[in-house]
Amino acid sequence: MPAPRTTSRRSLAAVAALPLLAVALTACGYGSQAADDDKAHAAHGKKLSVDTVRIGYFPNLTHATALVGDQEGLFQKELGGTQLKTATFNAGPSEIEALNADSIDIGFIGPSPSINGYTKSRGQNLRIIGGSASGGVKLVVNPEKIKTLDDLKGKKIATPQLGNTQDVAFLNWISGKGWKVDAQSGKGDVSVVRTDNKVTPDAYRSGSIDGAWVPEPTASKLVAEGAKELLDESTLWPDDKFVITNIIVSQKFLKEHPDVVEAVLRGSVKTNAWINANPGKAKDSANAALKKLTGKALPAEVIDPAWKSIQITDDPLAATLDAQAQHAVKAGLLEKPDLKGIYDLKPLNKILQAAGKPAADDAGLGVK
Repeated sequence: MPAPRTTSRRSLAAVAALPLLAVALTACGYGSQAADDDKAHAAHGKKLSVDTVRIGYFPNLTHATALVGDQEGLFQKELGGTQLKTATFNAGPSEIEALNADSIDIGFIGPSPSINGYTKSRGQNLRIIGGSASGGVKLVVNPEKIKTLDDLKGKKIATPQLGNTQDVAFLNWISGKGWKVDAQSGKGDVSVVRTDNKVTPDAYRSGSIDGAWVPEPTASKLVAEGAKELLDESTLWPDDKFVITNIIVSQKFLKEHPDVVEAVLRGSVKTNAWINANPGKAKDSANAALKKLTGKALPAEVIDPAWKSIQITDDPLAATLDAQAQHAVKAGLLEKPDLKGIYDLKPLNKILQAAGKPAADDAGLGVK
């Protein structure tokens, strides 16, 4: 099986003044059963500047770096005698809350909650320190009702949540077609039906939606139910790249334990390299991790196409974060946020340089 493509770009924006943001700007999780599902890992060797580092992520294929890095022990190997503990989350806001409450130190998370967390804290709580995944978002439709993109007019299309990353992307696409939709209600030339990813397949089977603009593996689950892929969102972005998952850290932890942050980033870079060099083994590893976390592995007809559509990357592709912010502003969901300082890519670039890889760009949004 071909490796997930490497690199990525994308993001959304959020502003505390809008009440919907507290709940709307979630990462695109699928199938997570519980938050704070702590589990300890064996630690061997020299301990770093802290006894334990706590990492949060979603049991979701777009969090493949975290799934595989944890499953294969690649993070723990870099951490040596510092113990790795992990926690899984259902949605971005709960992971941001855990970061703010000092329940986790580092997190794999989508662009929307990253921005929301940063802007709500007035730039005081987190930094984005690396990339993880791009792509893995598709428009899938009922082929009996929708044969071309123009056929979406008048149809009912699901997105995961009002104001989330896919919702804004779909609203922006609709606007590009010259169609009108009220962003809050979802009513207009296309009916945008906000539906939790976990119930979207049931909604499709019942006929209450005609399609969905959703992340993997929901898109492939729908295809397994008879839906047809009509558009891969990657094709709408320069070089087919947009960020779907990045890595954040609390600013306090970054300042006090830079050696631990670098160890986790080394683990991430090495995990990404292993995934891209061993796509088949990595897919099986991710599925084994999902089974352990959710009690159920994904069937081949779902995981195979889903895995192929996700690009694994070290680069957070910062330029798309600003683009998505503008899409949200254009949709009327957000006031323009100040994202200056949301990135600190110095530790990542130190690691990339040592590995002979090109540096990641912060698109002018880096900390001074």
